[in-house]
Amino acid sequence: MVDLDFSIEDVRVEKYSAAPLLLFALHVVNRTPELPVLNVMLNCQIRIEPMRRRYAGNEQERLSDLFGHPSRWGETLRSLLWIHANVSTPAIDSKLEVDLPAPCSYDFNIAATKYFHGLEQGDVPLRFLFSGSIFYRDSEGRVQIEQIPWSKESAYRLPIAAWRAMMEDYYPQSMWLRLHRDAFEELDSYRRLRGFPTFEGALQSLLEKKAAEAT
Repeated sequence: MVDLDFSIEDVRVEKYSAAPLLLFALHVVNRTPELPVLNVMLNCQIRIEPMRRRYAGNEQERLSDLFGHPSRWGETLRSLLWIHANVSTPAIDSKLEVDLPAPCSYDFNIAATKYFHGLEQGDVPLRFLFSGSIFYRDSEGRVQIEQIPWSKESAYRLPIAAWRAMMEDYYPQSMWLRLHRDAFEELDSYRRLRGFPTFEGALQSLLEKKAAEAT
């Protein structure tokens, strides 16, 4: 029986991807080197564990949309599914390091994006849950297939600065906001009628108008 251990050692931003992408440095150790591994078709569920860190006052306010009032966080702070990632590894004799790609979204309708944006400093506690298939040769040289047990997992703390730097690389000085089609059409009509060249100008005008009415 093949025994592989998985751990996340580091992370970096892929600067030449079509969309935001983090590359986690995955370290794989073959605890049974007498059984050479030909290939691993690895699946990974990456979860955010918000209960494993502390939050400053500003962070608590920004995360209230996700978890409610801080007085209820003992009940509402629960593990969140972030993404599913996968990678196919080359052969493994004793150990191997390979990149585990994790595509990221800047859509603020997604809970993970709201969570990342709500943090000002520190780390994001992550849990990597591994599954998939191992292809190896047994003691007689025959190719065998074995499933990765569900007990294989790894914890890693993602620096929030890495996520922010990635989004700044892909969307410099910008934020991504999705609107309902009707709201978009109204905003676009307002922009054209008022002669604003950008949607940002139209939104700023509406905000200034609202502020003036409030005073």
